[in-house]
Amino acid sequence: MKTKVLLMMALALQACSQKDSIKVWETNSAGDQLVEKTEFAPAEKTVTIEVNSQEERQTLVGIGGSFTEATSSLLARLSKENRQKVIDAYFGPDGARYSLTRTHIGSCDFSHGHYSYAPEKDDTLMEHFSIAVDEETLLPLIKDAQAVSKDGFKIVSSPWSPPAWMKDNQSDIGGHLLPKYQQAFANYFAKYLEAYKAKGVDVWAVTPINEPLGNNNNWESMYFDPGYEAAFVRDYMGPTLEKAGFGDVKILGYDQNRAGIPEWTDAMYADEATSKYFGGVAIHWYESTVEWFPEMLSAGHEKAPDKLIIETEGCVDAEVPHWKDDAWYWRAEGTDWGWDWAPDDQKHLHPKYVPVFRYARDIIGCLNNWVSGWIDWNMVLDRQGGPGWAKNWCCAPVLADAETDEVYFTPMYYAMAHFSRFLRPDAKVLGVKVGGAEPTTIEEKGKAVMATAVRNPDGSLAVVVINQGSEPVGLDLAVDGKHYTLSIAKEAIQTIVI
Repeated sequence: MKTKVLLMMALALQACSQKDSIKVWETNSAGDQLVEKTEFAPAEKTVTIEVNSQEERQTLVGIGGSFTEATSSLLARLSKENRQKVIDAYFGPDGARYSLTRTHIGSCDFSHGHYSYAPEKDDTLMEHFSIAVDEETLLPLIKDAQAVSKDGFKIVSSPWSPPAWMKDNQSDIGGHLLPKYQQAFANYFAKYLEAYKAKGVDVWAVTPINEPLGNNNNWESMYFDPGYEAAFVRDYMGPTLEKAGFGDVKILGYDQNRAGIPEWTDAMYADEATSKYFGGVAIHWYESTVEWFPEMLSAGHEKAPDKLIIETEGCVDAEVPHWKDDAWYWRAEGTDWGWDWAPDDQKHLHPKYVPVFRYARDIIGCLNNWVSGWIDWNMVLDRQGGPGWAKNWCCAPVLADAETDEVYFTPMYYAMAHFSRFLRPDAKVLGVKVGGAEPTTIEEKGKAVMATAVRNPDGSLAVVVINQGSEPVGLDLAVDGKHYTLSIAKEAIQTIVI
């Protein structure tokens, strides 16, 4: 019986392929890693995925990860061959083809120590501004990535803190921006953009501050409330960047978790004088290991349909990486900060999770709810989950051991590549329905078959499907009424390109 079902599925796919070119790649817990599939396992259950190519939603900006001092300094300690192998894997034409990236302005928790580009107190005109620290390993990595990226990539830059002398507590950690230094902080952004441009690196967007709600004063940070940030952008940052010739650099407000979107967009888009300087809102994912908060994402879109929503940071946090242990990344054993420390009324948002599906589920949830770009955090970390002065150990899709000159591509790398490689900038995100209804509870979201779809600029249609269940699932993929019959393995991610 199973042989008959398999034959029927193969014949159905072949029949569709006579007119349309269809290719399928799959990564699964059984060991396939972006393997092109031509045969499909039989399945007892079938799920319908309906794609409406006439329902064009947001335009995709890109998908990728972040350049940090932790990543760049670690790669600098590898052999030239392995360093280049990682760069090619992320940016080369045969790799993940990352198209949207992020980096930090000044130091962050994944730096070797505290630094700013304007350390001299009251240097309000930035006369002693210098990005020399970035020229050691960070800028060379960005430049080498540019050299192998066929289509190029965009960069979002974010400060974790302004220079300490601009703040009321005179510290890199915590505190507030003193009103008298608002113009100086705006000048700091302009000087940064100018310095990077002089090195051949154009920045696409900036955020006024990373995580303005703070991080419990654990590492570089500064508190900004919605009104103060909006006024700073309106009165200082926006006009200063315009005057300096960087009016086309987008300013993305907020830059923290999704529950804050309504409050922050209310302030950002309160009136035309303020709204005109904001290109959109930046968000993170740390409120939950399962939930993607579609109602908050939709609220942000409805507030200003012409503005962007960009996921600027997400990672498997509060975990020391598992070295060369693929199976761990497919098991529901991951725990984040909330597993131990979240308030009781938020504990349900932080259950144990499958690291691979945390990535894939969130990207799908975001794309299906008006997010135009998605950026992972550190691209490469070591076996401890660093290096970083704050010892804020996290995972990354690629791990490296500089002592033994080894590189480990975790299953999360392949999860990211299923999206970044096949969903290209300027694609139109399309309307898609899976099985007639979206999962609503956290339990459902952790088990569901999910899918997202785009129409790429070259005319190809790309669909990414995840099967979080423990059995293969048949797929009845309907595109504008045309059906493609195939299946997805248990615990798998699949990209279908038509």
